[in-house]
Amino acid sequence: MTKEKQTALILGGSGRTGSLIAKQLTDGGTQARTASRHGSQVIFDWDDLGTYENALEGADGIYLVTPTMRVRYVEPIAKFLDLAEAASVSHVTLLSTYNGDRAPEDIDVAAVEVQVASYEGFTHTILRPAWVMQNFTDEHLPIVDDLLIVPSGGGAEAFVDALDIAKVAAETLLSPDKHAGATYSLTGPQAITFDEVARTIATVSGRSVKYHDIDEETWINGAIAAGVPAQYGEMLRWLTGSIISGHGSTPTGDVEAVIGRPATSFEEFARRNAAIWTK
Repeated sequence: MTKEKQTALILGGSGRTGSLIAKQLTDGGTQARTASRHGSQVIFDWDDLGTYENALEGADGIYLVTPTMRVRYVEPIAKFLDLAEAASVSHVTLLSTYNGDRAPEDIDVAAVEVQVASYEGFTHTILRPAWVMQNFTDEHLPIVDDLLIVPSGGGAEAFVDALDIAKVAAETLLSPDKHAGATYSLTGPQAITFDEVARTIATVSGRSVKYHDIDEETWINGAIAAGVPAQYGEMLRWLTGSIISGHGSTPTGDVEAVIGRPATSFEEFARRNAAIWTK
């Protein structure tokens, strides 16, 4: 009996991009199975090997999101990918990080990129997004008392919309042969400073939002004090350090090359989400 539809397993299915990708895939004629610890169609927990096989059952493609708030995760991903290969998965799209191949050795970002590419049983695509615009609409970089507080040293970043990431990811899963072996650096159309972000939010919300630069270590220590795992401080140090040193993401045309339209600008994103900041 021939399988009627392809099935894609979406890890991080209740996260920023997961549910968006699921919709894109469904609209494109592929079945999407979301998986996470909570809020998805199937339970998947990186710390519970017993959840791997059930999530993988019948999957043809995978959107691979690495464990959150960790810097070491090569071992569980190796076990998962071994099972994926044994289950005849045909394609894996990895959500990495901008300049992931240049990540410090004490963070497993680059190692996992190499790991995914090493398997011969399935094709792969690597997505390296810049900082996500949704950081400013959720708990990651909230506006508190009309202040946006994050270290940048005046550096710029080509922030990318999570919806654009989802559209690119969906395309790689809908047409895996077309994107096999590709690496895409996903950015917005302009590199802007955090001060420009604050001014744009102020314009669309009508609030007097200002940007406050802060010492990097002070900010990281504050994040740890608020509950971020201490080891994840290394990830935050790398991400913010790149911007402070003037090596934040720069615009690429990869979003448009894959989905056929320009990447969303921060101004467009801000207008779309103005209601969040006016509450």
